[in-house]
Amino acid sequence: MSDGAMPTYVGMPSFPDAAREAVGDRRLRANLGRATATIRAKRAGAVAELDDWAALRESGKQIKDHVLANLGHYLRLLERRVTEAGGTVHWARDAAEANAVVTRLVRATGEREVVKVKSMATQETGLNEALADAGIAAYETDLAELIVQLGDGDRPSHILVPAIHRNRSEIRDVFRRAMPDAPEGLTDAPAELAEASRRHLRAKFLSAKVAVSGVNFAVADTGTLVVLESEGNGRMCLTLPETLISVMGVEKVIPTWRDLEVFLQLLPRSSTAERMNPYTSSWTGVTPGDGPRDFHLVLLDNGRTDTLADEVGRQALRCIRCSACLNVCPVYARAGGHAYGSPYPGPIGAILSPQIRGIGSDVDASLPYASSLCGACFDVCPVAIDIPEVLVHLRARAVESGPRHPLERAAMGAAGWALRSPARLALAQRVASASRNVVGRGGRIRRLPGPLKAWSATRDAPAPPPESFRAWWARTDGGRTEEDS
Repeated sequence: MSDGAMPTYVGMPSFPDAAREAVGDRRLRANLGRATATIRAKRAGAVAELDDWAALRESGKQIKDHVLANLGHYLRLLERRVTEAGGTVHWARDAAEANAVVTRLVRATGEREVVKVKSMATQETGLNEALADAGIAAYETDLAELIVQLGDGDRPSHILVPAIHRNRSEIRDVFRRAMPDAPEGLTDAPAELAEASRRHLRAKFLSAKVAVSGVNFAVADTGTLVVLESEGNGRMCLTLPETLISVMGVEKVIPTWRDLEVFLQLLPRSSTAERMNPYTSSWTGVTPGDGPRDFHLVLLDNGRTDTLADEVGRQALRCIRCSACLNVCPVYARAGGHAYGSPYPGPIGAILSPQIRGIGSDVDASLPYASSLCGACFDVCPVAIDIPEVLVHLRARAVESGPRHPLERAAMGAAGWALRSPARLALAQRVASASRNVVGRGGRIRRLPGPLKAWSATRDAPAPPPESFRAWWARTDGGRTEEDS
């Protein structure tokens, strides 16, 4: 397949600019802080219950790596099994082709409305917007996705909880304003909000003839697709409509049902902190008299094969979309998901989006720097993606592919010139020590002059020592004292 592309959110600034604005939003930080702390604590408890968690994690990693090493084989097997079961498989090189396929399939039914099961792949391609341009209305049925959709110009900010940036009173206001059948006097009580959304969606479920779903896992051996969700909306979308269209990233395939067993333990505990997922739906092709009459599977590349070619970056394709890395990330907890300018926020988005879209825009070139490299994301990842390693790798690519600031080139050139000569290095160290009282008063460098202030504006650094190690070594004759003599 050829190169793919994922739409960048229109008008999004680079991560530092977007994060600067987000950090100033106290309500956003409070919402994020409460939600991520709660999810993080529950997940830790759920994982601690399993003595073999480390072994499960290693199994998940090995299964995913095996699939990525043999991706062509398993995709061809999946296509054959889906076709044998009465489904139709479509291949999409990029977002535009995937959207075109889905639009054509919906138009062929004569319908102008579809219901959707939460799907990261269709967020990635911008399917809702593409369908709207074709005169087709798409209705999100996941509660959090519905909240975001009803919000004027809102966007998801979390993989598992897309409306995590909203509190209950904000959700109530969204429902009152945008939900035509919202009950009079709706309050922000969770039960009332859930009931309002249930009544709103029930009519859509019963009338919709076409559904669009995502895919959590696809079992190549049988052609079975699997969706995990917590509300039952997926079960309604997957069984009631006459036509079902599933859009799936090619990396979601796994070899057998035995492999699925591993992920059905890893994913719920890592995402919702549950021992078993509340609603796990699976379907294989079509069955006369039971469920949809027509089933279509759209296999989406959209930059994944290019990512697969990168020996370091390909591990991002192991991701099972649990969102555990978001809930432990100190950067995400302060900046929120919108600052990432991508449907994939947080640490996983910082390594996945630049690879899928390429590091050609300011947004994607900045994402590998949206991390403190603390390593918490790697520690909690259920498939052991070394996100810090990939971040450093992508930072190098960003430097190589983008223009470098003249001051940076000058600084690196000067460093190279000094390091090539012991005499020049010693001179540079003496100059640095002499500057201590100018730039490092109080033992800290807090503000540098001119263009260098951009560096010191967000960090402090220790002042240069009064004496370099080289000078100390020479003065003390290799560190020897009078007692040594």
